[in-house]
Amino acid sequence: MDAEGTLPEILLLRLRLRKPRYEETRSGKGEAGRRGSVGVASPGTDPHPHLTSQPRPPRVETVKMKRRALSKDRKRSRATSVPQEMSSGFLMEVCVDSVESAINAERGGAGRIELCSGLLEGGTTPSMGVLQVIKQCVQIPVFVMIRPRGGDFLYSDREIEVMKADIHLAKLYGADGLVLGALTEDGHVDTELCVELLSSCRPLPVTFHRAFDMVQDPVVALETLLTLGFERVLTSGCDSSALEGLPMIKQLIEQAKGKIVVMPGGGITERNLQRILEGSGATEFHCSARSARDSGMKFRNTSVAMGASLSSSEYCSKVTDVAKVRTLTAIAKSVL
Repeated sequence: MDAEGTLPEILLLRLRLRKPRYEETRSGKGEAGRRGSVGVASPGTDPHPHLTSQPRPPRVETVKMKRRALSKDRKRSRATSVPQEMSSGFLMEVCVDSVESAINAERGGAGRIELCSGLLEGGTTPSMGVLQVIKQCVQIPVFVMIRPRGGDFLYSDREIEVMKADIHLAKLYGADGLVLGALTEDGHVDTELCVELLSSCRPLPVTFHRAFDMVQDPVVALETLLTLGFERVLTSGCDSSALEGLPMIKQLIEQAKGKIVVMPGGGITERNLQRILEGSGATEFHCSARSARDSGMKFRNTSVAMGASLSSSEYCSKVTDVAKVRTLTAIAKSVL
């Protein structure tokens, strides 16, 4: 070493002369202080902000940018989401909650599956295991419901995080499309949240589900969905069933002018399908086409119920009926 000192002595001297970085942070000076990313936390601040519940940042500032970014994805998704089954003039979407129902729907002639859980609550997000196995068993498109719970469509910050995580997983496990919806507290489409969710969904096509039937003004809501870029909307015409809401469904289809698919759904059976299709002009429709099936259990404890008292028995399940799907397909072919 040279005469100026040994290496350890030089390093020690430099360390003594260097100003402590924590002083810059606490005083707010320098880059470390401005970013707050280095040094000791200021008094009164949380040293572990990532462990505490933080409010979701405002979404307003990013809505316009995300809309522009979504426009290209929307065109791509529409180009890739034209179903082959529409060559017959119609498309039947069957709502299923099991692998067996999905297989039966395809065997009966369904053109698309809406996969969900909790059908008694109107449908909630299904198991990714069910999605994975269904994708191995059927060839027709599978659209996955993104709904974290039953009840209304006003979601908390935590529920929104769940929805985004479920969207990511559904895409990962092979979903061909997604089904979702969200409203504001005053009954309008939650535009800001839908922009966020659509951004996560792309490039897959997205259906706005029957949250639409709970809006304050369906005419305004349809224009909002069209602007946002949803490919279709599922609706009973804001009534108790598609048959009861037929006049509104017809009005919405005329308003849409082919720019967004208005798909009737809600209580559609072989007894009313012809009337609904002829009265609305719809080319797609949504149904469950299920039949009750008795359990194979020989021993039965009838004094215990796994769900609410109004729920169905543990010894009876509902499964998509191949014969019903075929009947509905035949009716649609005769009309369209």
